[in-house]
Amino acid sequence: MAKRVPTPEELQEDLATFLREKYGDHVQLGVQVQQGAPGNAQPNITVAPPDEDEDLLERILEFNMTPKEVKAYLDRFVIGQDDAKRALSIAICDHYNHIRECEQDDELRDVEYAKQNVLMVGPTGVGKTYLIRTLAKLIGVPFVKADATKFSETGYVGGNVEDLVRDLVTQADGDMELAQYGIVYLDEVDKVATPPNILGRDVSGRGVQMNLLKLLEETEVDLRSPFDPASQMQAAMELQRTGKIEHESVNTKYILFIVSGAFTDLADIVKKRVSHQRLGFGGNVEREHDNEYLAQAISEDFVKFGFEPEFIGRLPVHVFCHPLSVDHLFEILSSSEGSIIKQYARSFKAYGIEVEFEEDGLRAIAERAHLEQTGARGLMTVCERLFRNFKYELPGTDVTQFIVNRELVEDPAAALDRLVHDVAFRQRSVARMTMSRFAETFEKESGIALQFDDEAIALICEKAIESGRTLDTTAKNLFSDYDHGLSLIRRNTGQTSFTITRTTVEDPDTALNEWIRASYTTPPPEQVESSE
Repeated sequence: MAKRVPTPEELQEDLATFLREKYGDHVQLGVQVQQGAPGNAQPNITVAPPDEDEDLLERILEFNMTPKEVKAYLDRFVIGQDDAKRALSIAICDHYNHIRECEQDDELRDVEYAKQNVLMVGPTGVGKTYLIRTLAKLIGVPFVKADATKFSETGYVGGNVEDLVRDLVTQADGDMELAQYGIVYLDEVDKVATPPNILGRDVSGRGVQMNLLKLLEETEVDLRSPFDPASQMQAAMELQRTGKIEHESVNTKYILFIVSGAFTDLADIVKKRVSHQRLGFGGNVEREHDNEYLAQAISEDFVKFGFEPEFIGRLPVHVFCHPLSVDHLFEILSSSEGSIIKQYARSFKAYGIEVEFEEDGLRAIAERAHLEQTGARGLMTVCERLFRNFKYELPGTDVTQFIVNRELVEDPAAALDRLVHDVAFRQRSVARMTMSRFAETFEKESGIALQFDDEAIALICEKAIESGRTLDTTAKNLFSDYDHGLSLIRRNTGQTSFTITRTTVEDPDTALNEWIRASYTTPPPEQVESSE
């Protein structure tokens, strides 16, 4: 007797159960069904960061994600920088896969392994710190960030690089075993490069590099700093009380080190090398952007920049981040799960005010942020300048909703004045927001986009007032048959976007019937192309 073929729902449940049993709750299974393709379901595996109650150490030691899964997670938060995300995903997977294998096979611990420490190059505000912090959150390891400029050679004024490892223990709530699998991120490392013309001892450059060398591979770091008076006093009291001093240390063998910097003068060094090679072969020197040269940097260039060969040799993975364009900044605002827009929406909501961001408004913000030349940080600068007076003036008024569009971004003072004093303008803004949400829900449920022009919105408002119903309810009644009707038109013509005008609102049923009749006489796009 043939076995019964399971339904898609049963298969999905079986796969979800299997994934939960093998990987725990941080891997979830969903199904995406393509429009117009019944039964064409594709699995969509989403990797989530660990819960607070999850055993982080067990999760780290059983790490088995693929680079594609890691990059897919980064894509949710960091826009652009695809090459950097690929390189980091591979380095992270190689590093923690090696840790897992060593924990499972003691013989591998003694096998020579070059740790995947990373050197990142890129201008400010492109997401370097955010990338590393997001990776640490995904894996569940403690994370420490510091600026290289705060450190000096041992014995001189300044911090000791070993404090980075001690800070990891603090971030791990004193769990030294967890701390030894953490990530240390050292920014502005280009500032500790030793200029080639320096005379005498460079306590903030070469000395720091040489001290970092020990940490980058494997060394034991005493949890009590010999240069910390509090630690030494604690040790003296322990000696007096017990007659001995307990030495606790953390091994850096499995700590991943990532250093970064802007390296603004490195492009000139690369240009000379690349230009010399081209001229040597009779080629022409082409003009390229500095960032294109930076992406061609090799270890030799970093040594000429002022780094010790041994230091660069301990950083085998080189990652290059590119400046953000207006399109990147717009996508950060509109698509990133970490978009700053969500922060501003929450801050206004705390005052009882809803804010809706239209696409042209987000693009106007992105254009102004790009002029700041500070990468994604410019978004914060522009938004703070833009919404400062709105946060001050609107709380306590009868304004409960407003829309951020290009008009508001280009002239915020005039938009704020109209919001506070022009009741009709305020009502129109609320109506546009309501209809925007109606269209968003309609598209989510049907896959069809609706655009309402201003005259259509005004007439829907009039009908809502006449009927005593809300704007949303009025729209649902007017367009109750449009889901089925427009889906029929899409099937006939492939059209997925429709504009609702005042004429449509006056008699929605007649307008829909005319569109449907026309769809039977209009061939689909592929038929039009073939007839030509």
